[in-house]
Amino acid sequence: MRRNGLRAAVATACLAVATLLVPANTAEAAPGDNPGALTALTSSSELAKLRLVEHRVPTASLDNLANAMGTSRGVDQVLASANHTMRNAANCSGTETAALPVKPTAESSYCWDTGDAVTQDWLPQSVTSSGDADNDGIWGNNKVILSGWGQNGATTTDHMGRIAFIDANNPNAFKYRWVLPVVPLNGGTDYRALKTHLGGMVWYQDKLIVTSWEKDADHNVMYIFDMKRILQATVNSSIIGKVSGGWSAGGYQYVMPAIGSYSLAGGACTSANDDSLPCFGSISLDRSSVPDSLVATEWFSSGGTQPARIWRYDFGSDPGYLATDSSGQVNASQAYESKAVGLQGVLSHSATSGGTPNFYVADARGGVGQHGILWRQNTSGAKAAANCGQDITYACWGQHTESMSYWWSTGRVWTLTEWAADSAGHWSGTDTAIPQRVLFSVPLSSIDASLS
Repeated sequence: MRRNGLRAAVATACLAVATLLVPANTAEAAPGDNPGALTALTSSSELAKLRLVEHRVPTASLDNLANAMGTSRGVDQVLASANHTMRNAANCSGTETAALPVKPTAESSYCWDTGDAVTQDWLPQSVTSSGDADNDGIWGNNKVILSGWGQNGATTTDHMGRIAFIDANNPNAFKYRWVLPVVPLNGGTDYRALKTHLGGMVWYQDKLIVTSWEKDADHNVMYIFDMKRILQATVNSSIIGKVSGGWSAGGYQYVMPAIGSYSLAGGACTSANDDSLPCFGSISLDRSSVPDSLVATEWFSSGGTQPARIWRYDFGSDPGYLATDSSGQVNASQAYESKAVGLQGVLSHSATSGGTPNFYVADARGGVGQHGILWRQNTSGAKAAANCGQDITYACWGQHTESMSYWWSTGRVWTLTEWAADSAGHWSGTDTAIPQRVLFSVPLSSIDASLS
């Protein structure tokens, strides 16, 4: 998750002591140190910083846009038109394979087509799937994985996002199609590209929730989409929106118009520290909580020592929307502070329904060739796989991994790696990019087994 340039590299000195459990009162963790236990945030002032306000686009506006562009398309139609082929593990390059975790090893892995594998204009950031959307992992008749990519601010200034709809029905032949998320304008008579880093996505029931750009003019931190409202462009041009003769999506075939958004009740977020209103870094779904919930974390550089907040919102009775109170606001149902640094992904899961959750948090680390750390944290302590022959004790996870998603029916954790920098870690857009991007899965049971 790069922001305004390459993340600062972390210290690479080996730790003198490999301790898997650290007391909760451990001093602030340095990069690579065991972060210890999570600290619960319970004060009303802290929880108020996490409060959201829901905004819905009028149904009339959405219908106007759909009527003007034509019949809404289904996920199955997008998959049927997939025009990019993913490479199986055997066809990934050595640098791509090297980005996979050392311990535990990946159960399955896929690499992008040659153009997407090395582009520096777009960065893979998030993942969700039909394994989130429904308990059985099937959407209609399809197994689907969604991957969110954000534009790289070092080479572009539009801050757009795009979503790969991956046909995952045949594990030997993944293929995908890009879909452009957009925001309706002027009562559904036009639309613009969504500005978003796409650091996190959650597909729950028929809704898709994605994180926004932290400089969103309306202070929106998440946008909501309807998986049944996918529209097809009618004109192929570089413009996004209404054009002479029809509708264009900047060269993409499909658009998804936002049906709503969530903004922070207190105003604009800031990524300066964890004492202010949070900028959403990554989100994921927890089906083991009661009720099902959306889990979020904020991001700070893996080269620093700034702790981060992890918190959750419950889903409500309105399918796919978060639960609101009598005033229409969304309150965090649980919040913690983690001393783990550089959190690019977060996953919450408890062994029993409604039980005490474990939080799996990924520190991607920012250096060339550096493997990350996947911590399992709770209010008792923290653990990670260790001593796997890397530069520091706990660096056993994938290189530069991003968000995570748990496929409920199979017990597998899906995540993806981000980098396509050059050999020096530069993102100039002119030097040779090294492909290191992999979409992979690991059984949650293997992750837990690796901790001991």
